[in-house]
Amino acid sequence: MRQKSGVTKKGIIKGWQLYMMCLPAILYFLLFAYKPMYGIMIAFKDYSMRQGIWGSEWAGLDNFQRLFNSYWFPIILKNTLTLSVLTLILGFPIPIILALLFNEISNGKMRKTFQTISYAPHFISVVVLCGMVTLFLNPSTGVINKMITLLGGESINFLQEAQLFKWVYVLSGVWQEMGWGSIIYFATLSGVDKALIEAADIDGASRLQKIRYIHFPVLIPTILVLLILNCGSLLSVGYEKVYLLQNATNLSASEVISTYVYKTGLEKADFSFGAAADLFNSVINTIILLGANTISKRATQTSLF
Repeated sequence: MRQKSGVTKKGIIKGWQLYMMCLPAILYFLLFAYKPMYGIMIAFKDYSMRQGIWGSEWAGLDNFQRLFNSYWFPIILKNTLTLSVLTLILGFPIPIILALLFNEISNGKMRKTFQTISYAPHFISVVVLCGMVTLFLNPSTGVINKMITLLGGESINFLQEAQLFKWVYVLSGVWQEMGWGSIIYFATLSGVDKALIEAADIDGASRLQKIRYIHFPVLIPTILVLLILNCGSLLSVGYEKVYLLQNATNLSASEVISTYVYKTGLEKADFSFGAAADLFNSVINTIILLGANTISKRATQTSLF
């Protein structure tokens, strides 16, 4: 035991530079990830800013009961699931397809040009993106409605129609993130053994056959890991974009858990209720993540842990 302890101390002293490099990251997580976790107690208390977290009275599960019995709970749960599932269904496969298409472009300059064009929207801020969406979908001057009227249709006020909000949100997000999301898949494809490609060419395999039997199997482990991560954030619809595109007429389709937490917790200063809603969101995400990881591990032997 003493020998092992001595070896450990010697290793720490010898590699102290590496430990010092890790120190900022460790401090970051301790201060901004683990320390704030004690604030979870607010969800179980009748929180008062004067009395603080420890001084506030315990409320037990009252805040959760208020959440589950509220008028908005089924609405925000449905809207959050709708936006998340649509984003997963439409947004997840497109980067894979895009990476496969990029991989088939033999001209290096042309491939880099298309990649740069597809990556660019990712760097547009949420505020600017929402401004662009609002301008493009303007019922009188927007490009989309101009095209609809030229084709003989009638102008549509997309952001005033509750049933169209989910498509505006999801499709604009797919356009913004598909190029950026394809980077990791394209990097995986760049590691494909060239000998397999040469052998397929000699055997007369078509492009579709090479994609099906060589490229796609290489992508499967990466696809499964990213799918698990996406499932783990299924209810985590960011409030910024939804809030900026939201208005009184589409509220029934645009109010999600994150915007509801923001409005109740900060705007109405009902901190305990907002914390309970956010904690419910986090717990459900964790359960989905663990479930998706378990299913993937049992079915394909590929998992996060």
